[in-house]
Amino acid sequence: MRDVQDFFLSLDLSLGPARIGFCLLLSFVLSQVIAAAYAWTYQGLSYSRAFVQSLMLGSLVTTIAMLVVGNSLAVSFGLVGTLSVVRFRSSLKDPRDMMFVFASLAVGIAVGVQIFTVAVLATAAYVLLSCHLAWSNVGSRKQFSGLLRFQIASEPGADERVKGVLGRFCSNFVLINLRQAMQGQQMEHAYQVRLKDPAYEPRLVEALLTVPDVRGLTYMSQDENLEL
Repeated sequence: MRDVQDFFLSLDLSLGPARIGFCLLLSFVLSQVIAAAYAWTYQGLSYSRAFVQSLMLGSLVTTIAMLVVGNSLAVSFGLVGTLSVVRFRSSLKDPRDMMFVFASLAVGIAVGVQIFTVAVLATAAYVLLSCHLAWSNVGSRKQFSGLLRFQIASEPGADERVKGVLGRFCSNFVLINLRQAMQGQQMEHAYQVRLKDPAYEPRLVEALLTVPDVRGLTYMSQDENLEL
Protein backbone atom coordinates (compact mmCIF):
# COMPACT_ATOMS: atom_id res chain seq x y z
CA MET A 1 0.00 0.00 0.00
CA ARG A 2 2.85 2.32 0.82
CA ASP A 3 4.42 1.69 -2.59
CA VAL A 4 1.17 2.64 -4.33
CA GLN A 5 0.96 5.93 -2.40
CA ASP A 6 4.58 6.74 -3.21
CA PHE A 7 3.90 6.02 -6.90
CA PHE A 8 1.03 8.52 -7.00
CA LEU A 9 2.46 11.24 -4.77
CA SER A 10 6.15 11.27 -5.63
CA LEU A 11 7.82 13.17 -8.43
CA ASP A 12 10.03 10.69 -10.27
CA LEU A 13 12.46 12.43 -12.60
CA SER A 14 13.94 9.18 -13.89
CA LEU A 15 11.05 7.97 -15.99
CA GLY A 16 10.77 4.37 -17.04
CA PRO A 17 8.53 2.84 -19.71
CA ALA A 18 5.94 1.72 -17.15
CA ARG A 19 5.62 5.17 -15.59
CA ILE A 20 5.48 6.88 -18.98
CA GLY A 21 2.74 4.50 -20.09
CA PHE A 22 0.82 5.12 -16.88
CA CYS A 23 1.03 8.91 -17.34
CA LEU A 24 -0.25 8.71 -20.91
CA LEU A 25 -3.04 6.32 -19.97
CA LEU A 26 -4.16 8.43 -16.99
CA SER A 27 -4.12 11.59 -19.08
CA PHE A 28 -6.23 9.96 -21.76
CA VAL A 29 -8.74 8.55 -19.24
CA LEU A 30 -9.17 11.88 -17.42
CA SER A 31 -9.51 13.78 -20.68
CA GLN A 32 -12.19 11.30 -21.75
CA VAL A 33 -14.12 12.16 -18.59
CA ILE A 34 -13.86 15.88 -19.42
CA ALA A 35 -14.89 15.25 -23.04
CA ALA A 36 -17.86 13.15 -21.89
CA ALA A 37 -18.95 15.96 -19.56
CA TYR A 38 -18.76 18.38 -22.48
CA ALA A 39 -20.92 16.08 -24.64
CA TRP A 40 -23.45 15.51 -21.83
CA THR A 41 -23.84 19.19 -21.04
CA TYR A 42 -23.61 20.63 -24.57
CA GLN A 43 -26.52 22.95 -25.29
CA GLY A 44 -25.56 24.78 -28.46
CA LEU A 45 -26.60 24.34 -32.08
CA SER A 46 -23.40 23.14 -33.78
CA TYR A 47 -22.04 20.13 -31.89
CA SER A 48 -18.64 19.01 -33.19
CA ARG A 49 -17.37 15.46 -32.71
CA ALA A 50 -13.94 16.63 -33.82
CA PHE A 51 -13.82 19.16 -30.98
CA VAL A 52 -14.66 16.46 -28.42
CA GLN A 53 -11.87 14.28 -29.76
CA SER A 54 -9.48 17.22 -29.71
CA LEU A 55 -10.11 17.62 -25.97
CA MET A 56 -8.82 14.09 -25.42
CA LEU A 57 -5.89 14.38 -27.80
CA GLY A 58 -4.94 17.83 -26.51
CA SER A 59 -4.53 16.54 -22.99
CA LEU A 60 -2.43 13.63 -24.23
CA VAL A 61 -0.17 15.90 -26.28
CA THR A 62 0.29 18.23 -23.31
CA THR A 63 1.30 15.31 -21.10
CA ILE A 64 3.83 14.19 -23.69
CA ALA A 65 5.25 17.71 -23.86
CA MET A 66 5.59 17.93 -20.09
CA LEU A 67 7.28 14.53 -19.92
CA VAL A 68 9.74 15.61 -22.61
CA VAL A 69 10.51 18.89 -20.87
CA GLY A 70 10.99 17.35 -17.42
CA ASN A 71 13.34 19.61 -15.47
CA SER A 72 15.36 20.68 -18.49
CA LEU A 73 15.35 24.44 -19.01
CA ALA A 74 16.93 24.13 -22.45
CA VAL A 75 14.27 21.72 -23.66
CA SER A 76 11.48 23.95 -22.33
CA PHE A 77 12.82 26.96 -24.26
CA GLY A 78 13.11 24.82 -27.38
CA LEU A 79 9.53 23.65 -27.00
CA VAL A 80 8.26 27.21 -26.60
CA GLY A 81 10.16 28.28 -29.69
CA THR A 82 8.74 25.40 -31.71
CA LEU A 83 5.14 26.07 -30.65
CA SER A 84 5.49 29.77 -31.43
CA VAL A 85 5.83 28.88 -35.10
CA VAL A 86 2.52 27.01 -35.16
CA ARG A 87 -0.51 28.96 -36.39
CA PHE A 88 -3.93 27.85 -35.13
CA ARG A 89 -6.74 28.70 -37.54
CA SER A 90 -9.70 27.30 -35.59
CA SER A 91 -11.74 29.81 -33.60
CA LEU A 92 -13.94 28.99 -30.62
CA LYS A 93 -17.27 30.80 -30.77
CA ASP A 94 -18.40 29.75 -27.29
CA PRO A 95 -16.33 30.83 -24.24
CA ARG A 96 -17.47 27.62 -22.55
CA ASP A 97 -15.64 25.60 -25.22
CA MET A 98 -12.47 27.52 -24.41
CA MET A 99 -12.82 26.61 -20.72
CA PHE A 100 -13.03 22.93 -21.61
CA VAL A 101 -9.89 23.26 -23.71
CA PHE A 102 -8.08 24.87 -20.79
CA ALA A 103 -9.33 22.15 -18.43
CA SER A 104 -8.09 19.42 -20.74
CA LEU A 105 -4.68 21.07 -21.10
CA ALA A 106 -4.41 21.70 -17.36
CA VAL A 107 -5.07 18.04 -16.61
CA GLY A 108 -2.47 17.09 -19.18
CA ILE A 109 0.06 19.36 -17.46
CA ALA A 110 -0.75 17.95 -14.01
CA VAL A 111 -0.27 14.38 -15.23
CA GLY A 112 2.85 15.35 -17.18
CA VAL A 113 4.53 16.72 -14.06
CA GLN A 114 3.25 13.62 -12.19
CA ILE A 115 0.99 15.38 -9.69
CA PHE A 116 -1.61 12.67 -10.08
CA THR A 117 -3.72 13.57 -7.05
CA VAL A 118 -4.31 17.09 -8.35
CA ALA A 119 -5.13 15.76 -11.82
CA VAL A 120 -7.75 13.30 -10.57
CA LEU A 121 -9.40 15.61 -8.01
CA ALA A 122 -9.37 18.60 -10.37
CA THR A 123 -11.03 16.54 -13.13
CA ALA A 124 -13.74 15.35 -10.75
CA ALA A 125 -14.38 18.88 -9.47
CA TYR A 126 -14.48 20.40 -12.95
CA VAL A 127 -16.88 17.77 -14.29
CA LEU A 128 -19.26 18.10 -11.34
CA LEU A 129 -19.29 21.89 -11.51
CA SER A 130 -19.76 21.99 -15.28
CA CYS A 131 -22.71 19.58 -15.02
CA HIS A 132 -24.24 21.66 -12.22
CA LEU A 133 -23.96 24.88 -14.23
CA ALA A 134 -25.32 23.28 -17.40
CA TRP A 135 -28.36 21.69 -15.77
CA SER A 136 -29.26 24.57 -13.46
CA ASN A 137 -30.58 28.06 -14.21
CA VAL A 138 -27.42 29.85 -13.07
CA GLY A 139 -26.90 32.97 -15.20
CA SER A 140 -30.16 32.62 -17.12
CA ARG A 141 -32.13 35.76 -17.97
CA LYS A 142 -34.78 34.25 -20.20
CA GLN A 143 -37.89 36.44 -20.20
CA PHE A 144 -40.00 35.11 -23.07
CA SER A 145 -41.12 31.74 -24.41
CA GLY A 146 -41.32 32.63 -28.08
CA LEU A 147 -41.97 35.08 -30.89
CA LEU A 148 -45.45 35.47 -32.37
CA ARG A 149 -46.13 37.06 -35.76
CA PHE A 150 -49.42 37.57 -37.58
CA GLN A 151 -51.44 40.00 -39.70
CA ILE A 152 -54.88 41.30 -38.80
CA ALA A 153 -57.26 43.77 -40.40
CA SER A 154 -56.71 47.36 -39.35
CA GLU A 155 -60.13 47.94 -37.84
CA PRO A 156 -61.31 49.17 -34.42
CA GLY A 157 -61.29 46.49 -31.74
CA ALA A 158 -58.95 44.09 -33.55
CA ASP A 159 -56.05 44.73 -31.18
CA GLU A 160 -58.28 44.27 -28.15
CA ARG A 161 -59.45 40.85 -29.35
CA VAL A 162 -55.85 39.73 -29.86
CA LYS A 163 -54.75 41.02 -26.46
CA GLY A 164 -57.68 39.22 -24.86
CA VAL A 165 -56.43 35.90 -26.25
CA LEU A 166 -52.85 36.63 -25.25
CA GLY A 167 -53.95 37.49 -21.72
CA ARG A 168 -55.59 34.06 -21.35
CA PHE A 169 -52.47 32.05 -22.20
CA CYS A 170 -49.54 34.39 -21.51
CA SER A 171 -48.16 35.71 -18.26
CA ASN A 172 -46.41 38.48 -20.17
CA PHE A 173 -46.39 39.75 -23.76
CA VAL A 174 -44.73 42.72 -25.43
CA LEU A 175 -45.45 44.22 -28.84
CA ILE A 176 -42.03 44.60 -30.49
CA ASN A 177 -43.04 45.48 -34.04
CA LEU A 178 -46.12 46.94 -35.74
CA ARG A 179 -46.26 47.92 -39.40
CA GLN A 180 -48.75 48.32 -42.20
CA ALA A 181 -49.22 45.61 -44.83
CA MET A 182 -51.32 45.24 -47.97
CA GLN A 183 -51.56 49.01 -48.56
CA GLY A 184 -52.75 49.72 -45.06
CA GLN A 185 -55.60 47.20 -45.03
CA GLN A 186 -53.68 44.86 -42.72
CA MET A 187 -51.42 45.46 -39.74
CA GLU A 188 -48.52 43.11 -39.10
CA HIS A 189 -47.91 42.44 -35.39
CA ALA A 190 -44.88 40.87 -33.73
CA TYR A 191 -45.10 39.93 -30.04
CA GLN A 192 -42.64 38.41 -27.65
CA VAL A 193 -44.69 36.23 -25.31
CA ARG A 194 -44.13 34.27 -22.11
CA LEU A 195 -46.59 31.40 -21.76
CA LYS A 196 -48.16 30.60 -18.41
CA ASP A 197 -47.46 26.94 -19.21
CA PRO A 198 -45.35 25.55 -22.10
CA ALA A 199 -48.25 23.20 -22.91
CA TYR A 200 -50.34 26.25 -23.83
CA GLU A 201 -48.44 26.80 -27.09
CA PRO A 202 -50.81 24.86 -29.44
CA ARG A 203 -53.86 26.22 -27.59
CA LEU A 204 -52.61 29.79 -28.04
CA VAL A 205 -52.15 29.28 -31.78
CA GLU A 206 -55.60 27.70 -32.13
CA ALA A 207 -57.24 30.51 -30.16
CA LEU A 208 -55.60 33.22 -32.26
CA LEU A 209 -56.68 31.50 -35.47
CA THR A 210 -60.29 31.85 -34.31
CA VAL A 211 -59.93 35.64 -34.13
CA PRO A 212 -61.55 37.16 -37.24
CA ASP A 213 -59.19 38.29 -40.04
CA VAL A 214 -55.99 36.86 -38.46
CA ARG A 215 -53.64 35.73 -41.24
CA GLY A 216 -50.09 34.46 -41.63
CA LEU A 217 -49.80 33.33 -38.02
CA THR A 218 -46.39 31.96 -37.03
CA TYR A 219 -45.05 31.07 -33.59
CA MET A 220 -41.33 30.50 -33.05
CA SER A 221 -40.36 28.93 -29.74
CA GLN A 222 -37.35 30.42 -28.01
CA ASP A 223 -34.71 27.82 -27.20
CA GLU A 224 -34.09 27.60 -23.45
CA ASN A 225 -30.36 28.00 -24.01
CA LEU A 226 -30.57 31.15 -26.12
CA GLU A 227 -31.07 34.60 -24.70
CA LEU A 228 -32.96 37.05 -26.93
